[in-house]
Amino acid sequence: MTPAEPTTPDGARPALAWLGHPVTVLSLIVLVLNDHVFKAAFPGLVTGKLSDVAGLVLAPPLVAVLVTLFVPRLRPRVVAALALILVGAGFAVVKVDGYAATFASQMWSVVSGPSLIRADPTDLLTLPALALAAWTWRRARRDAVGRRAARLVRLVVLLPAATVAVAATSAAMYADAIGATVVDGRLAAGVAFEAYPDDETRPWYTATSDDAGVTWRDPTPFEEEALRGRSRTTTGPEREQCSTASPQRCYRLSPGRIRVQESDDAGRTWRLSWEITERQRELLKARHQEAGPDGARIAGQDLAVLDLPGGGHVVLVANGRDGFALRDADGGWRRIGFPDGWSSSSGPPPLDRISPGDRHYDPLWAFLLVVNLAALVLVVSVVRAARSSRAGRALPVQQGAIQVLAALVLLSLWRATFLLLPIPLMCWLTLQAGSLALAFWPRRSWRLPGRWFAEVLTAAALTATLAGAVMVGWLYGRPVYITTAVALAGLATVPGLLLGWRAARLVEPWRPPFDPPYPPAVPVDRPRPG
Repeated sequence: MTPAEPTTPDGARPALAWLGHPVTVLSLIVLVLNDHVFKAAFPGLVTGKLSDVAGLVLAPPLVAVLVTLFVPRLRPRVVAALALILVGAGFAVVKVDGYAATFASQMWSVVSGPSLIRADPTDLLTLPALALAAWTWRRARRDAVGRRAARLVRLVVLLPAATVAVAATSAAMYADAIGATVVDGRLAAGVAFEAYPDDETRPWYTATSDDAGVTWRDPTPFEEEALRGRSRTTTGPEREQCSTASPQRCYRLSPGRIRVQESDDAGRTWRLSWEITERQRELLKARHQEAGPDGARIAGQDLAVLDLPGGGHVVLVANGRDGFALRDADGGWRRIGFPDGWSSSSGPPPLDRISPGDRHYDPLWAFLLVVNLAALVLVVSVVRAARSSRAGRALPVQQGAIQVLAALVLLSLWRATFLLLPIPLMCWLTLQAGSLALAFWPRRSWRLPGRWFAEVLTAAALTATLAGAVMVGWLYGRPVYITTAVALAGLATVPGLLLGWRAARLVEPWRPPFDPPYPPAVPVDRPRPG
């Protein structure tokens, strides 16, 4: 017998089958790998269009599943047609209209962090990929997902994965100041718009100055031709450049830092000319996303010396994500950000202050750390109470293992990119929920007096207040370093731990569940032999 057909339309089963089709799953894998591996390793036309093709195959079934979650009784054909039309029309509008692309970038940044969607009419050549998506639906609807377990797996596993893959597209390409040179007696500032610029990346010179860095303008066609393909002025670990008019005066960059040294004896001895301190650089690393390992993209990249006709010279230094710095003819240094047009439209951020809104995901991590410390106080208090009542002898080992795993997951959360952020976050939430559930299992907690609960909750609240004050200060730059903030937050946990430990005095000691039968209550006279 064949199962009876449902009397009401149900678009959810074909939509889930569409999402779980091998072609759709393959497009999901290709999209993730291309956006976060291949584009960085092999930038170019192929990798750029490959993401569009994979996205156009993956997006329609994802839209179809989301539609059926809210309107499950739509006919399957209506759901598929609606998904294909929405994806195709939205893609075409964004790729043709620059205003629509800007709006889409802003909306997408809210969902997945800073993102950049460019209007590029040539991307419309990838629209035939929708035909592959339609073919996939025709194949998938013949084998709609019927079993509840299979539907649940696709809903729980594939739907979040596809949503994250589509939302977490390539991050916005931030400008890096990597080139400083002189062309026809004028300073020229070069930048890079790549995900991972290195020493082999050639600068794109976007601004020149006619007055030694006071004002800036776009390069002329002749200057663009002269600058095209020009590499950086300085090379090597310690980038060094000397004045042509005064060869004894030289400047060099310190590797891995924003520091310029100068020499009056052609490089035999050096002294400090200007720097951004490591404390200030730490705040810049927190402010700028994609700063590289240990802030490698916030460091000196190149410098150029321009001799002035009336004597003296100026120095232009490229400092990666922090933009450019300029030494005037009178010897004073100033940060100028990224010159664009006739003025510095993108001024440099302040060096000695920062706010939580400037730190991207740091407030989330600080909040989770405070919650973790407060939960630690609760767990330690329960373990101490269990030992006092001789209950839960295995509890210390279990909770110790869980808390160590939670700390490791929290550390990985600190280093996670937006694409991987949900994974350690869900692991951490699961570990903490399991730890608290294990600690406050009813068979133990019903024997704990109310005053014990009051003191333990007070200890957790005290820990959250003290550790929270430390982490809020860190978000505002006091202290600057995360290691100092974590150490102070750990010290702030000590009063709460002591209070929770002391609450164990309120727990009654363990007593056997019944009176022992020996010694006997009534003496027994035993007959003597003989």
